[in-house]
Amino acid sequence: MIDKRWEHTASILTNGKVLITGGYNNAALKSTELYDISKGTWRYTTIMIHARYYHTASVLPNGKVLVTGGSIGGIPNSAELYDSSLETWTSTSNMYNGRYYHTASILTNGIVLVTGGYNTGGALNSTELYDSSVGTWKITGSMHNARYYHTASILTNGKVLVTGGSNGSALKSVELYDPLLETWKTTGNMNNARYYHTASVLINGKVLVTGGYDGGALDSAELYDPLTEIWTIVDNMKNRRWVHTASVLPNGQVLITCGYDNHTLDTNEIYIP
Repeated sequence: MIDKRWEHTASILTNGKVLITGGYNNAALKSTELYDISKGTWRYTTIMIHARYYHTASVLPNGKVLVTGGSIGGIPNSAELYDSSLETWTSTSNMYNGRYYHTASILTNGIVLVTGGYNTGGALNSTELYDSSVGTWKITGSMHNARYYHTASILTNGKVLVTGGSNGSALKSVELYDPLLETWKTTGNMNNARYYHTASVLINGKVLVTGGYDGGALDSAELYDPLTEIWTIVDNMKNRRWVHTASVLPNGQVLITCGYDNHTLDTNEIYIP
């Protein structure tokens, strides 16, 4: 990339390019960059309206990118849209709550669900929905537990599984959001409390949770079965790690990369379902 940054976002656009937004490098950044896969080159694109990090970026069904919240030294409730055809940013309606460390998930109906996060009042249990067809937000049901550093995964049945996170302490609680009813319900707890973990929806519809942090880095992994709503412990990873990544490969295996455990890791491992 052209600019050094961390706590940024990376989104694959409908034209195949990769959009990098914001992040931090001694101060919050509003710069954005495009990576052209065919040329292997980076270039700047239009800067965001607001500098931000710890934000989210979601590619909408219309191809635009919705950026929400984040930290700029304060906690903005602002949101903005990137048009990849014009390479321009425009403001859209503000969220009801300023937040960072939150999640943003695109539901099967194209609506964006934002959950939890953190602001000056502490951990949040509030959630809200963004309708890109009209550019407005509305409050939806609150989670049973306030949380940040959590995960949110779209299940094959269209429901959203939220796992773990922190409210000052690591959580093992898990919740399900029903987009049709706009309601939350608790489901089976994980075996290990954790935050800064990963959650991956496998080809068979189960959810693999790996690693994370609970006073120390974790090597544990577990599987959630949406049919039974039960968690099953699976083999531990070879390395304890948090703030790592997990990618479901075309062959159904899961690639776990890097992370942290008292030092930055360069190790990778594969989970075979």
